[in-house]
Amino acid sequence: MRSPTLIKAKSEVLADRRRNSRPRRSAKSNGRIPLRERRERILAMASEFFAEYGLTAQTRALADACGISQRLLYRCFPSKGALIHEVYRRDIAGPFQATWLARLEDRSRPVAERLNEFYRDYYEAVLTRRWLRLFLYASLAEIDMAPSYIAEVITRMLEIIVAEACAERGVRPPAQRALKHELGWLLHGAVSHLAIRRHIYANSNPTPVEDVIAMHVQLFLAGLAAALPARSAARAQVVD
Repeated sequence: MRSPTLIKAKSEVLADRRRNSRPRRSAKSNGRIPLRERRERILAMASEFFAEYGLTAQTRALADACGISQRLLYRCFPSKGALIHEVYRRDIAGPFQATWLARLEDRSRPVAERLNEFYRDYYEAVLTRRWLRLFLYASLAEIDMAPSYIAEVITRMLEIIVAEACAERGVRPPAQRALKHELGWLLHGAVSHLAIRRHIYANSNPTPVEDVIAMHVQLFLAGLAAALPARSAARAQVVD
């Protein structure tokens, strides 16, 4: 468990960072901040705060980091749960782009090209240090952020990846939906762990990210033929 003193000290660092980055207001502009703007400021700080200290950190310390009272924080968000839900919507689910799925299904391009493009974009936009820390802390706190994200985003993405890869490689995808997901996780898990090693473990491997992604894509596609039956062979077995 983190020491309250440590959390307070780190909260003061965040608060100082917030004050130093905020544009200075003139005397005429020193009015009340509109509720919507106040909510956005709190959300931005909450995302950074929870990524540093976990989702079990106290809202009193968060309010201090925001430079506001705890009462004002709860005027903007009725409960800590409501605040965490908005952090999920904005900073966990928010970075994922639906257009990525459409591009993954574009069979006018080789599947390796589509997968490399997708995972370069996903790594850059989603698998950031803050996103990973939020996601891992949510899992440790047994908050439903991770299950919700997997159900709402990852599951459909895995099914598309497996379907497109199997179609181009001429192999039959697993009949069981759960096994199909496990097959997709072989690639998605490899790229996700690459981000964890670079952002969380501070691994100093100088190999460019795009080169590592390309290697994982190549291995994933090459392994399909070894793990799955060819479509023609599967049909022949049914006939026999």
